[in-house]
Amino acid sequence: MRMYDIIMKKREGKELEVNEIAFFVKGYTSGEVPDYQAAALLMAIMFNGMTKTETAALTLQMAKSGDMLDLSSIDGIKVDKHSTGGVGDKVSLVVGPIAAANGVPVAKMSGRGLGHTGGTVDKMESIPGFNTELATKDFIAQVQKNGLAIIGQTGNIAPADKKLYALRDVTATVDSIPLIAASIMSKKLASGADAFVLDVKVGSGAFAKTPQWATELADAMVEIATENGKKAVALLTNMDRPLGRTAGNWLEIAEVIETLQGKGPEDLTFICGQVAANMLFLADKGTLEQCQKMVDTVIQNGRAFEKFKEMVAAQGGDTHFIDNPEKYPKAAFIKDYTAKASGYIESMNTENAGIATVILGAGRAKKEDIIDPKAGIVFHKKTGDKVDEGDKIATLYTQKEEMANEAALLLDSSITIGNKKPESIKLIY
Repeated sequence: MRMYDIIMKKREGKELEVNEIAFFVKGYTSGEVPDYQAAALLMAIMFNGMTKTETAALTLQMAKSGDMLDLSSIDGIKVDKHSTGGVGDKVSLVVGPIAAANGVPVAKMSGRGLGHTGGTVDKMESIPGFNTELATKDFIAQVQKNGLAIIGQTGNIAPADKKLYALRDVTATVDSIPLIAASIMSKKLASGADAFVLDVKVGSGAFAKTPQWATELADAMVEIATENGKKAVALLTNMDRPLGRTAGNWLEIAEVIETLQGKGPEDLTFICGQVAANMLFLADKGTLEQCQKMVDTVIQNGRAFEKFKEMVAAQGGDTHFIDNPEKYPKAAFIKDYTAKASGYIESMNTENAGIATVILGAGRAKKEDIIDPKAGIVFHKKTGDKVDEGDKIATLYTQKEEMANEAALLLDSSITIGNKKPESIKLIY
């Protein structure tokens, strides 16, 4: 078998065989297939697409390029949840404890912040002492005991994806739905869960800017799961404004605590409720309506919050701050961002809001940057809200005044205030 023939076949729009896809993935991961041939095949896929069977095969081969986590020793249907990324997206940290409190084991591997989007691992590491680097046996043992663990991805999960993603990034082949779906789902298949709830973000703060594009991606990911014998459901959720009131690592943890105690913001509470109910549904806990009631029950009786605290303690985190979030150290510099005019907030460029959090120190502009866990933004007003000139729209938390001033300038160009109240935001498409 020759890579030249595989490239030619896909260039002509023909369907690749499973063994041809396996040859490519294995060869590229090992270094036997050079970058220039891999790039040629990626470009052919970019132009000609892939069938459901091809995409499923590519995903499985990418998953099998490294460690395949075996969760069979954990009783029950293991359900994972994935988000395509957004601003203020702390959903995983709310729904994991809710699912575990209802007897659904959650063994979750998460990532760090990427670009303007925050990362679950960075958020968890803002809790002093919290360890996101458990050995596999300890990870599984914790889920067996407590029903919940959240860690960073191990170094050898889907290494083919890591190499291919880096190549796509520099060859203008990122925006291919089969390649995006395979990238996401290869890591999900390798993580060993039985079922997946996929939170596909849509809007100015999301990778998918339109519902149509997001639907195609969601369909592709669900099809990959189905083709590989897994259950999956996807929700398209709004990212045309930040989710909840906060963006920034510890600020979001504090909001997670509020939400698990039944005091969270309405939009975050609603979306978390829907995602968690679907997790329970995939775990055969009942109808969606019954599962929603189970979600509400464990928040009201405190079991979901206790499950979160249990996970923090098991992974070395300081639960003093979980019980007393107001005692967490404050940022060195705090600045209010106020409305420049009276009217309604007609729109927010949510991607720019995410970039503003990076400027404040809550994310990384470069891979080696050190995150400030105290940095971020608290939003007092969002799209649709009425404001008077001088009202607080947001509060910025950072280390230095100049960082706050730079972030405020970006918000100036990101928030539109007008005379007309916009239509209400649809949280789930």
